[in-house]
Amino acid sequence: MDTRALAAQFRGEIITPGSTEYEASRTIWNAMIDRRPAAIARCSGPADVRAAVRFAVDHGIYPAIRGGGHNAAGLAIVDDGLVIDLSEMKGIYVDPISRTAIAQMGLTWGEFDRETHLYGLATTGGLISTTGIAGLTLGGGVGWLMGQCGLVCDNTLSYDIVVASGELIRASPDEHADLFWALKGGGGNFGVVTSVTYRMYPITTVISGMVLHPLAHAREVLKFYRDFVMSGLPDELTVYAAALSTPDGHPVVALIPAWCGDNPAEGERLLDPLRKFGSPIADLISPMPYPAMQQMLDGVAPFGLRSYWKSSFLRDLPDAAVDTFVEFAESCTSPRSLAVLEHSHGAVSRVKLDATAFPTRSDPFDLVLISVWNNAAEDARHIDWTRRFYSAMRPWSAGSVYVNSLDQDDAARVPEAYGPNYAKLSVVKAAYDPDNRFRRNQNIRVQSQAAGN
Repeated sequence: MDTRALAAQFRGEIITPGSTEYEASRTIWNAMIDRRPAAIARCSGPADVRAAVRFAVDHGIYPAIRGGGHNAAGLAIVDDGLVIDLSEMKGIYVDPISRTAIAQMGLTWGEFDRETHLYGLATTGGLISTTGIAGLTLGGGVGWLMGQCGLVCDNTLSYDIVVASGELIRASPDEHADLFWALKGGGGNFGVVTSVTYRMYPITTVISGMVLHPLAHAREVLKFYRDFVMSGLPDELTVYAAALSTPDGHPVVALIPAWCGDNPAEGERLLDPLRKFGSPIADLISPMPYPAMQQMLDGVAPFGLRSYWKSSFLRDLPDAAVDTFVEFAESCTSPRSLAVLEHSHGAVSRVKLDATAFPTRSDPFDLVLISVWNNAAEDARHIDWTRRFYSAMRPWSAGSVYVNSLDQDDAARVPEAYGPNYAKLSVVKAAYDPDNRFRRNQNIRVQSQAAGN
């Protein structure tokens, strides 16, 4: 790829296979992804993004877009093509008066939280602090604060975006409102977002941690968990459950609460039944700064391991579903793998399904199966376990999926992620990206596009 025309108008760094930084620059979170771009345009700011997009259009290139590089499907990297890399764009401005933050898309959630916490503010973020804010935000954004604050996309006030025409525009309720709607969950289909304005909340200290039980007690623990979260939790309390292994390799089932209310005594009272149930082997729950909660699972999913995902929202969790979940947890093929049940309620459920591109508002559980391992020779075994687990849970599926949980082989499930909103998203896609320039994503198609494009 001849990048001289791009270099003439580019302030950042253009990395090619001969560059010293090439190998590190093409490496992303999931080690299963081993792609070799022809060029990586590491942008210094929105002007570089615009230059890279215009270069792509002029040369018939369909670029990949990299933010945090945490996506399981490896959509940030493409073989033989151009990567528009935002990872060095880490500007953030926090306004404590208006309770807003304007953030560039190279930030991770850990970096974002570090700055906003200084002002006593937070907003819904992901579960792993090394996740980029860009992909999580554009896919909708599930996180610990969603019962109180809603999804990440429910708290976006505007987007600055370079669209396929090469224009840098702002999408907000008053400007390009159709695009603003589509960016609230529609992924990277409409252009390269350079910054987002977020609504922030006065949240500094939370009550969180884990209560760990032996996996042998998982059936009783998960039935208690289901009844506990479905009993009518306040918005301030979100509780997940997960089957995973401790750092020393012991399989456990974990109950993971997050209380973000302003009355710690009330949080302690509400968590008391969860902490006293059964015979836990460890109770790690305590008050902590919000950024600490955001980092507590980082060690479970470190950078550079191999990973394969399957996921689906569940309409309910009857005893038979719990039994199936536990059977597969007991036969897990890798001690690094985890199976998570994310409960959704509160502010998320009070948003109308057509108010944002993200439509899944009433299904109570998100099943997320994340296989993680080291050895490439074991790929088939761990992928097979994940697929069989997912298939066995299908009887309780709500027929919907979180787009950020789709893996490389899930392209056919993109309409499932958007349900009744998919048709409207196709219209917006046709208006802003009629040639499907931005296709290296969980792609939304317009009606006229051939299946091979």
